[in-house]
Order: sequence, then C-alpha cells, then structure tokens
Amino acid sequence: MVSEFRKKKYLEVFNAFDSDGSGTIEKKDFEMMAEGLAKSSDGTVDEEKHKVYLEILLKIWNGIQQVDTDKDGHVSADEWISFWDSYAKNPSNPSPWQKLYSDFSFQLLDPGNDGSIDSDEFVKAYVSWGFKSNDAAAIFGKLSKGKPSISRVEFDGLWKEYFTSEDVNAPGNLLFASPQSSS
Repeated sequence: MVSEFRKKKYLEVFNAFDSDGSGTIEKKDFEMMAEGLAKSSDGTVDEEKHKVYLEILLKIWNGIQQVDTDKDGHVSADEWISFWDSYAKNPSNPSPWQKLYSDFSFQLLDPGNDGSIDSDEFVKAYVSWGFKSNDAAAIFGKLSKGKPSISRVEFDGLWKEYFTSEDVNAPGNLLFASPQSSS
C-alpha cells in the first residue's frame, strides 16, 4: 500500500497534469499544457515551442494511457497513484513514457541545452510556474546541494527520488513541489 507521503507527491504531479482541474488526466490536458508552456510572459504563444511541446506531450499522453487500467479514456487519481506505487517498487525499469517525461522535465529546466541546469534557468522556469523567486532559488539550492548547477545525472537521481523516496528530507521531494507547498 502506498504511503500517505508518496501519495501526496504523486497527487502533486497528477494535479499538474490535470490542466483543466477535472479530476482526471485526459488528452486535452496535454494540449492545454503545451499551450501554457509555450506562452511568453506577455501572454503570446510561441508557435514553434508550442509545436515541439505538443508533440512531446502527446507522446507522453500516449504512454500514460497504459495507466488507464479500466480503459475509460482518462486516468483517475487512483490509477495514477497505483501506477507510481508499482514504479516505486521497481524503479530500475521505467516505462518509455516515464523516460520521455523525465527528459522533457529536464529540457524545460535547461533551455540553454548545455546539459546542466543552473540557478538562473531553474528560477526563471519556476517563477513562470507561479513560484516566488526567492522560494525557487531556495529550492534550487537544496536540489543542487549548494552547487552552481545540476547535471543531467543528478537530475535523474532527483527525479527518481521524488517518485520513490519515503525520506521526507530527501532533496528530490522538492523537484515537483507546488508553489503553495514551497511557501
């Protein structure tokens, strides 16, 4: 049985994917997410980014459909939690969509595409997702353990830690924190 601690973390990510707040994850959530991620600070949509993000997010959606165990066309919170709980028991073998999701998460935080996430990149992304700048900087400091950047290998470890760890003090728990939970 999944612990309340991991359940809470899984629901943080579930709620981020549930773009329309319907209580389920559906294809339209990924379409909405692609548009939101492609919006600039002035509210205009960068069409090239939108196209790239939509393509990746729809591939993730196609993979996530395996989580839909009752095959009703959407993923419920219970299906989501059950899937991630199974993953936590055997994290050495993520599904292809999980790998794509991890890669996409890293890509969003490394727009310079230099293979590492620095504080400026991290803070800029997290502020665009509703975090206060100082909260995002504090989270980065904990994730990076005070170093100036997070490598891809370190990110992969934090990503895995988020979904598997029962340690409330594990830095990876902050990776997908909501702005409300970081305050």
